[in-house]
Amino acid sequence: QGGMLGMPASKGARRSRRGAKMAARAEIGDTLDEFLEKSTNDLKLRRLMSGMGEAIRTIAFKVKTASCSATACINSFGDEQLAVDLLADKLLFEALKYSGVCEQACSEEVPEPLEMGGKGFSVAFDPLDGSSIVDTDFTVGTIFGVWPGSALTGVTGRDQVAAAMGIYGPRTVYCLTLSGVPGTHEFLLQDDGKWVHVKETFEIGEGKLFSPGNLRATFDNPAYDKLVKYWVENQYTLRYTGGMVPDVFQILVKEKGVFSNVISPTTKAKLRLLFEVAPLALLVEQAGGASSCDGKCVSGLDIEVTAHDQRTQICYGSVGEVKRFEEYLYGKSPRFEAVETKVAA
Repeated sequence: QGGMLGMPASKGARRSRRGAKMAARAEIGDTLDEFLEKSTNDLKLRRLMSGMGEAIRTIAFKVKTASCSATACINSFGDEQLAVDLLADKLLFEALKYSGVCEQACSEEVPEPLEMGGKGFSVAFDPLDGSSIVDTDFTVGTIFGVWPGSALTGVTGRDQVAAAMGIYGPRTVYCLTLSGVPGTHEFLLQDDGKWVHVKETFEIGEGKLFSPGNLRATFDNPAYDKLVKYWVENQYTLRYTGGMVPDVFQILVKEKGVFSNVISPTTKAKLRLLFEVAPLALLVEQAGGASSCDGKCVSGLDIEVTAHDQRTQICYGSVGEVKRFEEYLYGKSPRFEAVETKVAA
């Protein structure tokens, strides 16, 4: 069917419909490669996402087997190796170079972009978010966003063509989303090394689950203090590890809840827009959730990246919970005026 008044549909509209059609064919039980083949005609994007999946599989093994101190890891022969977050950083850069489809890449460890020698995309990543809690055996993870071309500044999260996280816990999961393809999709690592599609999320509902980051800000941010008290007084379930990957991932898994990390006069913004906030915003919003970023009542996908190391504050969750967050913190939520903030039990 053509566009308005019989005019041909735009390339973007045709591409979007084609993506939706192919996503309908992707099924639970598919391997990662089968899912990518069904979901996108872009061979370069398939290659990139598959290659990052291989890197995440290797990082999962390294996280499980590294014996780490604060600064370094020891292998089975007693030789000192790179700290596990630096090792993850190295593996991801190598995967992007090998793919042949990456132009520029930068990471939380190496914020200035490096030439990758390929053509097609640029990637920003946090190699091992939560690396300081590896030795306590908490879940940690990798976060990355994929942008078209060579620019990683002067862009927004909405320009991403894909985003993903690797989750290293009792199970190893590769959770990804492709722009123009509905939903956020989880792949579970099997004993034979294959990724199998185990869950797809299209809707984040309302429910009493909260994950309040940077709680020390409640000391001198009275609006945040009031919101946290609301959650407690209304008997929300507290689920917070201090690792951003599992704390946001649970919203996708449980299909409800809210994650917040805000600032105050005495606490600075720590979360990086390019490496963490924008990729996770795409994952949450593609799953039917919402985000509020930078203290501006706007989506985390709409803040322009002006510097690679740019810091910000964020809320992710169901639409109702993000509306409540904005109303408590900023006194208004213009995007979600028509949304009721009634919470299910």
